[in-house]
Amino acid sequence: MLVVEFKVRAKKEQYTAIDEAIRTAQFIQNKCLRYWMDNEKVGRYDLNKYCRVLAKLFSFAEQLNSQARQSSAERAWSAISRFYDNCKKKISGKKGYPCFKKNCRSVEYKETGWKLDLNTRKAITFTDKKNIGRLRLVGSYDLHFYPVESIKRVRLVRRADANSSLQLM
Repeated sequence: MLVVEFKVRAKKEQYTAIDEAIRTAQFIQNKCLRYWMDNEKVGRYDLNKYCRVLAKLFSFAEQLNSQARQSSAERAWSAISRFYDNCKKKISGKKGYPCFKKNCRSVEYKETGWKLDLNTRKAITFTDKKNIGRLRLVGSYDLHFYPVESIKRVRLVRRADANSSLQLM
């Protein structure tokens, strides 16, 4: 898998919307972990179905793209499966029980919820109801080299310098 990273230039309202999307993804991931802890025999697909229930219960969760919600559930399942694998391998010491996230820094969109500017390929538009909108990409990579169909995931990452970056995978 090839990962290409860009810095993002946006307005203050857009950075606020990005932060809200990240908090929503963190909320969904934590709710999926709680659902796994409270119920027996919960699998990966049960967590994906639970994302739909969360979207109906919470209006802010409905605003996030459905595949971004599923991506947050997949992150929770990744922690759960890592815990199960460590238990099966009988690793000595702590097994890495899944923890709730207090400070999440990214939200990941799958193949929907975003659209790359096809002419210049120097801007990306997020189409969910979080109102992130159009973001300019700053970087030296030439995206004309890569077909748009080969980009499977887009991750918005909040960096410590109060800017955001974008990872295309």
